[in-house]
Amino acid sequence: MLDVFRGLKSLVKISHVHIDSPVFRLHYSLTVMLLSAFSLIVTTRQYVGNPIDCVHTKDIPEDVLNTYCWIHSTYTIKEAFKKKVGVAVPYPGVDNTRGKADDRKTYGYYQWVCFCLFFQAILFYTPRWLWKHWEGGKIRALMMDLDVAICTDAEKKQKKKILLDYLWENLRYHNWWTYRYYLCETMALMNVVGQMFMMNRFFDGAFLTFGVDVIRFLESDQEDRVDPMDLLFPRMTKCIFHKFGVSGEVETHDSICILPLNAVNEKIYVFLWFWFMILGVLSAAVIVYRFIIIVSPRMRVYLFCIRFRLIKRQAIGNIVRRSKLGDWMLLYVLGDNVDSVVFRDIVHDLSHRLEAYHNKNSTVRTVDA
Repeated sequence: MLDVFRGLKSLVKISHVHIDSPVFRLHYSLTVMLLSAFSLIVTTRQYVGNPIDCVHTKDIPEDVLNTYCWIHSTYTIKEAFKKKVGVAVPYPGVDNTRGKADDRKTYGYYQWVCFCLFFQAILFYTPRWLWKHWEGGKIRALMMDLDVAICTDAEKKQKKKILLDYLWENLRYHNWWTYRYYLCETMALMNVVGQMFMMNRFFDGAFLTFGVDVIRFLESDQEDRVDPMDLLFPRMTKCIFHKFGVSGEVETHDSICILPLNAVNEKIYVFLWFWFMILGVLSAAVIVYRFIIIVSPRMRVYLFCIRFRLIKRQAIGNIVRRSKLGDWMLLYVLGDNVDSVVFRDIVHDLSHRLEAYHNKNSTVRTVDA
C-alpha cells in the first residue's frame, strides 16, 4: 500500500520559495494529493475486495453475472428505504418490484468514481499550473539566494543593489503580473464551487446537501431515520439478467448484489463534502481580502507593517503612494522569501530613492514656474 502513495509525496513537498498564498497551496497540494490517493484506493480493488458480488444460480456463471451487473448498473426501490429492515424488507432499498417499476433508483455512477476523482485532481491543479507558467520563476530569480543568512558582506551588498535596481527600473510594471495571480485565485474558488455542482449532477442531485443530511441522520431518532449514505452509496442492490432458456425463450433472472466498494466511496465523499465546504469558505475569504487590498492603499500599508515589523511605516506609506498595486504585491511576496534584515534594507533604500526622485521633480517644477 505504501508503494501506491509513494508517487504522491512530491505533491506535498514544501518548497522554500513561496509564490502564492497558503490557501492557494491547499488547492494544488493537499487537495490534489487527497483526490489522487482516493482515486488509487478505489482503483486498487484488492484492498477493499471485489467491487461487486451478486447471488448467482448454477445457470449463470458467477463471473458473468458480476461483470454484467457491474457494467450495466444496479437499482434499488426508493420506497423500500422507509420500510423496517428484517420485517418488511431484508435490507434498505431491496424489495420486490411488483407494481413498483417507476419507483426504481438506478446506480451507474460507481463505475466512474475513480475516473471522476482523478479528473477532479487535474482541475484542482490547473490554476497552479497556470500561475506557475505566468510567474515564470520571477521570485526565485530575484531572490538570488538572499534568503540564506550565510553570505559575505560584499556579495550581499552587490545582490541587494541588483535587486534594488530592478525594483526601481521596473516600478509600476507589475500590475499585470499581480492580476494574473488574482485571476488564478479566483479560478481556484470557481473550481471548488463548480465541482460541488458537478458532483451534484454526477450523483443525481443528491450531493449538495449530502453533508447536512449525514449530520441530520446522526442526530435523528434511530427508528425514523434513513441513512443518506445508503441512499447515495447502497451496499446492497438488485440486478436483472436476461438469457435464453433451453427452449429458446428469454428468461429473467433477478439477483441481489453486494457492493463492498461503496463502503469506501461513502467515506470518501462525506469527507470531500466537508473539505470542499471549508476550502470554498477560505477561498471566498481570500477573494474578499484581495478586493480590499485593491481598493484600499491604506490597508496595504497596514498589512505590510503587520507582516514585516522591522520596516518603518513611513517607508511603506511612501512606496504605496508612489507606486502601484503590483509593486506592493511583488514586495510582499519577496518579503516572504528574502532574509528579513536584507529585505528591510532594500525597502528603506527604495523608499529613499522614491522620496529623492519626488523632491527633485518638485524642485524642477517650482523653478520652471
